[in-house]
Amino acid sequence: MAWVWRLVWRGVLAFVLLSVALVLLFRVVPLPGSMIMVERKVHSWVTSEPLRLDYQWRSGEALANTARLAVIAAEDQRFPAHRGFDFVEIQRAFQASRSGGRLRGASTLSQQTAKNVFLWSGRSWVRKGFEAWFTLLIELFWGKQRILDVYLNIAEWDRGVFGLEAASQHYFGVSASALSARQASLLAAILPSPLTRSASRPSVSVEQRSRWIQRQMRNLGGTRYLKRIGID
Repeated sequence: MAWVWRLVWRGVLAFVLLSVALVLLFRVVPLPGSMIMVERKVHSWVTSEPLRLDYQWRSGEALANTARLAVIAAEDQRFPAHRGFDFVEIQRAFQASRSGGRLRGASTLSQQTAKNVFLWSGRSWVRKGFEAWFTLLIELFWGKQRILDVYLNIAEWDRGVFGLEAASQHYFGVSASALSARQASLLAAILPSPLTRSASRPSVSVEQRSRWIQRQMRNLGGTRYLKRIGID
């Protein structure tokens, strides 16, 4: 049995070293894609449904601050303060599930980025464990600016549409650097269900969420808020 344990530990060590190496690499190198993109493409092959990936990486300087602020306001307002996990939201989600309420998400922008870049979709405890590991790594080695920029660059905004540049062109015909506050809020508003919602033809619920996001953006102090938290 000793050889089995040696094999296991070597496998674990190899995984740790490889994951750390990938995170360090993508700290400075533009991502060629993400695991979610791979998953979507493989699914299209299996189902014989044609899928063209529209993915255009853009540097941080080419991403509108309105979009940065919009996703923070919409998805994770404690993003500057936490270290990858929002324990306030986790506790609220746990209490809601115990009382029989609707299951609510508690994933931070860091967790979503880790999942989209490195992992597959799903809700298994195994995947959540890997997600926690990669979240810790990107928080340690990337920092908030890089996490946010990667998130905006690889987020899915429609079928085959990945990244802020592709989404901006797809919905509004403008570059990622030219998004208005309203356009950015509409993009943030469809993120919970980007395959069933549209930013250019928003439903009533998307419009309502967009207006709520814009109010949150103003309450945070507008794009000046980003400089206060060291993101700009």
